[in-house]
Amino acid sequence: MKTDISLPNSILEAADALAERLGTSRNELIHRAVEEYVESHQYDGVRKALDAVYSEESSELDEVLAQMQFASLEHLERD
Repeated sequence: MKTDISLPNSILEAADALAERLGTSRNELIHRAVEEYVESHQYDGVRKALDAVYSEESSELDEVLAQMQFASLEHLERD
């Protein structure tokens, strides 16, 4: 799908220079940049929910449970 966007000249010039340095087109550079940005925000809702939970609850493991988890990892490494 085609779309029109407006960018300040300084950003467009920097994008063109980067695209040339990477051996790609401006279009591909912008495509990849937007794709990476969208992916980086994919789990914002989850992160926000976890932040809300852990602002009220401790995230520390019970010592016995932590030792059991550590011991199970040693078992997996031997197999």
